[in-house]
Amino acid sequence: MKLNVIITSTRPGRNGEPVGQWFFDHAKANPGSFDEVVLSDLAELRLPLLDEPHHPRAKNYTKGHTKKWAEIVDGSDAFVFVLPEYNYAPPPSFYNAVDYLALEWAYKPAGFLSYGGISGGMRSTQAAKEVLTTLKVVPLTEQVAVPMVFEHLKDDKFHAPDIVKESADTMIAELGRWAGALKTLR
Repeated sequence: MKLNVIITSTRPGRNGEPVGQWFFDHAKANPGSFDEVVLSDLAELRLPLLDEPHHPRAKNYTKGHTKKWAEIVDGSDAFVFVLPEYNYAPPPSFYNAVDYLALEWAYKPAGFLSYGGISGGMRSTQAAKEVLTTLKVVPLTEQVAVPMVFEHLKDDKFHAPDIVKESADTMIAELGRWAGALKTLR
């Protein structure tokens, strides 16, 4: 099974890159029941605002970037969204990336590594869960939240406190259980 860690922020100078890189490295070293852990960075994928002429349910993609994104999502068994909180919500890049596709998301679990100020991105995660459930994604209750993320960033690296590492291990294990169970539906 393949776990896909998706860095959702595309903002220049973002904190999501070091946080996402830490989680990716941690998950590769502690993969649980996953055979493969991959990293997808929405900043590198450069998806423009949804520009496909057909509804995503038709899977009649005309753009190369959409075909590449569809292949990445379709080939994944579970997701971890590395999610900041912008104005109590996920970044626009998250919504755009999700809206590009429909069927490729179905019957797969999603976990969240949220970060931000005092809330640790929890409000962003709640908004993301509502959107994902409409695409038949199963959001987990187990998640990793990093309040005051800037206190854990030094020299462009994220230094996770023990509670974050423990939360990550719990979430990875639960993602593996759900991914295995949902595989029969896919």
